[in-house]
Amino acid sequence: MSASSQNTEVKQSASETVLGITIAQLNVTVGDMDANVQKMVEAAQKARDEQSDLVVFSELSLTGYYPGDLMDDPHFMQRVDTGFQALLQASRQMPALHWVVGMPVSHAGPGHRLQNVLRVIKAGQVVLEYAKQLLPTYNIFNERRHFEPGPDVARVLRIGGAQVGFMICEDGWNDDGSAYAINPFERLRDAAPDVVISINASPSHIGKREQRHDVFRAASERNGLSILYVNQVGGHDQLVYDGASFAVEPKAGVTFEARRFEEDVRTITVDTQGRFATASGECLPDVKRSGLPTMAFYRRQIVLGLQDYARRCGFTRAVIGSSGGIDSALTIALAAEAFGPDKVTAVTMPSVYSSSGSVDDSQALCANLGVRLYRHPIAELVSGYARGFEQAFEAPLKGLALENLQARVRGVILMEYSNTWGDLLLTTGNKSEMSVGYCTLYGDTNGGLGLIGDLYKTEVFALSRHLNEAAGRELIPMAIIDKPPSAELAPDQKDTDSLPPYEVLDEILKHLIEGAGLGREEAVEVQAYVARLQATTEGSALIERVRHMIARSEYKRRQAPPIIRVRGRAFGAGRQMPIAARHY
Repeated sequence: MSASSQNTEVKQSASETVLGITIAQLNVTVGDMDANVQKMVEAAQKARDEQSDLVVFSELSLTGYYPGDLMDDPHFMQRVDTGFQALLQASRQMPALHWVVGMPVSHAGPGHRLQNVLRVIKAGQVVLEYAKQLLPTYNIFNERRHFEPGPDVARVLRIGGAQVGFMICEDGWNDDGSAYAINPFERLRDAAPDVVISINASPSHIGKREQRHDVFRAASERNGLSILYVNQVGGHDQLVYDGASFAVEPKAGVTFEARRFEEDVRTITVDTQGRFATASGECLPDVKRSGLPTMAFYRRQIVLGLQDYARRCGFTRAVIGSSGGIDSALTIALAAEAFGPDKVTAVTMPSVYSSSGSVDDSQALCANLGVRLYRHPIAELVSGYARGFEQAFEAPLKGLALENLQARVRGVILMEYSNTWGDLLLTTGNKSEMSVGYCTLYGDTNGGLGLIGDLYKTEVFALSRHLNEAAGRELIPMAIIDKPPSAELAPDQKDTDSLPPYEVLDEILKHLIEGAGLGREEAVEVQAYVARLQATTEGSALIERVRHMIARSEYKRRQAPPIIRVRGRAFGAGRQMPIAARHY
């Protein structure tokens, strides 16, 4: 055993003693300590009833991940302490059970005043404390803003007949040594626990489940350690946590997986050879290598993200502007799935440039979904604004200003509806349009949340087709899916008047916005496509034009509503770019 590891008890020689572990994959709410404590106590009671030895909660489970600057508020930290005291009191009522709890804890040494801590409690006492060593500051993470890293030590505790080691999320992602100078697995390997408990708050995006499995399968094999990975579930602002807690063994690989996108409180066992089994000691069912198909994943991620965003913010209904186009149609369909169709309202707002088909398509869509549709024409409002503008400024309102006015009038009407009835207004912009600024501030960007803001336009079409296939009927009419995209703000307007075809644009955007953040297979395809474009003068010029459009539109994205993240790099916290800069 290395000098840097700290065992609380001497390891015994038993090799087959079984340890019961209850995985508490919970949907906790940031800052709602009372409700979080109640959930945790209920999970602990289930663990006790199943005669488990320990119950394991996720990273920062007491506060929810991530509290951000709430932790700078002394009152917030007082509530953290009150919540923890409630957990200690509850643990006294179940004296045989160990609880693994994540929470922020005061730090007395130099540096930041808090640490991201895992505490093991039993019968009202803290029996082990471990502080997270590796604090991520990339993509959507900024833990170094609030936390001081823990010391480079392993923490191991004997529970029942097994030695149990502990780590927190990012601590397990550096076994190849590429991101940090410290590798916590080295100390744990020296300490030689029978099983390692890793508590996590790992947000979900396409391919993330498989990435977790790859990283921890490799670490398990290299270090000869069995690992139980317990994750948070639920939506928090832009992020969605998919749960999917899992167990991995050095030789067998991933041998257990909890449910995805749902709470799951499940008891499994592990012996001192690091082999996992059911609560009754039977073999666990096989875990599939591949996860959900891409479109099925997008659907579940967006629906859960919307449900939790609305619930935590106090909304029970949604309103969406229905243009008769694909973006609003998909948004309405996803909202109907999340809320129920009787709690979703659509509003069609035709102007002089709207085609009759757009209104008819909106009616067909809402009839298919069972959503109520209101009609609120805007031609007279737009004409009144135009007359007032000309009278005040002695110049006609025309061109881009007139086009944007129509979008802004629609945005005002939708906000009026939202203010009157308290519905959550959902914005309908997709990632392709937001990337290049093909949207109107204070118009179609109005809203409290964007459902499809991390989907490229080609993915919007694909997800719409998926919804129809899954339903076995047309939820979204094929007339909407097949029509050429248009903002309908000018005569005979088409998106391709201003933009390259989306099949081309989206590949360029993936290259410029996500780059190395793409999954392996997608990255290869995108790089090959962009390389072919760059080999021609026209293609190279197009890439530079798109790069320019992205940079010039940053100010719009900064003012847009939050979006639900489904890809590795989304607009918002995951892509922080300056506005007043020249980098194109």
